[in-house]
Amino acid sequence: DVENLSDALFSGDEENGGSEERKTEINGNWIPATSITEAKINAKAKRRLRKNSSRDSGRGDSVSENGETQKTGVVVPTSPKGKLLDRRSRSGKGRGLPKKGGAGGKGVWGTPGQVYDVEEVDIKDPNYDDDQENCVYETVVLPLDERAFEKTLTPIIQEYFEHGDTNEVSEMLKDLNLGEMKYSVPVLAVSLALEGKASHREMTSKLISDLCGTVVSKTDVEKSFDKLLKDLPELVLDSPRAPQV
Repeated sequence: DVENLSDALFSGDEENGGSEERKTEINGNWIPATSITEAKINAKAKRRLRKNSSRDSGRGDSVSENGETQKTGVVVPTSPKGKLLDRRSRSGKGRGLPKKGGAGGKGVWGTPGQVYDVEEVDIKDPNYDDDQENCVYETVVLPLDERAFEKTLTPIIQEYFEHGDTNEVSEMLKDLNLGEMKYSVPVLAVSLALEGKASHREMTSKLISDLCGTVVSKTDVEKSFDKLLKDLPELVLDSPRAPQV
């Protein structure tokens, strides 16, 4: 009878063409075999994901319940720290853009192309000073010392030997604060001319003549030649014909 019953069951499945699913009883409930297979596959996939998540725990990654990998280094907006870093509107309105186009914060330059008007002085300001309206600001140029004088004027005179324009030299010397070193201008010019050509010495004579009365005074020229005569023994070491020249 049992054999006939089993044959009848299988014959019934064959007659129905396999339309009915095979069911299995679990905990008193009949569950289709296909559902069990899917449950096993899902459980196996979850175990595999848990195993991978434990391996990658030191890398800063985590696996969600849906199997999606998430970066643990990213601050979740729902956390207190995430709320501080979140620039979206607290009220839920707006598109998350900066206020006033990025020109409304403290210490910002303003929107591109913005032109600021001249700030007017407030007379009622406690720090207002009446004298500041009448202030005159001038550029102060420090006088040249002996070392800076020679370093600055040597290239100017050497360039003059190239172009021969005394007006250019005069304009350049006026921009400098020569101070008490004015008398050293002819001294340096003659010293450089002694080491050069005869044409350089002729140009130096013309330069001293044009600078006298504009950059240097007659007294400065007299003082400069007195110094040249005193320094003549030292000039002979570099230019043996210095006394005759």
